[in-house]
Amino acid sequence: MVLGNGSGGDTRLNKESGIMKASIHPDYKTINVTCSCGHTFETGSTLGHDLTIEVCAQCHPFYTGKQKLVDTGGRVQKFRDRYQKKKSA
Repeated sequence: MVLGNGSGGDTRLNKESGIMKASIHPDYKTINVTCSCGHTFETGSTLGHDLTIEVCAQCHPFYTGKQKLVDTGGRVQKFRDRYQKKKSA
């Protein structure tokens, strides 16, 4: 397979033999990811060390079905009040 590299030349890539440019690709390693809920999983990363996250698919409200509306400063109620005024006028 021949890929253009944007400089007018071409870069030859052979998937079977794994030929790539030397010394430009970061190491891709398997790391462990730990969520604050206790769930752990493995993933590939160039980070190089284990990772701790705050939210994952096991505890995120969107995925667990426990999603709720967070009303900051009564904005939802203000909107409802304005809507009622227009509806009754």
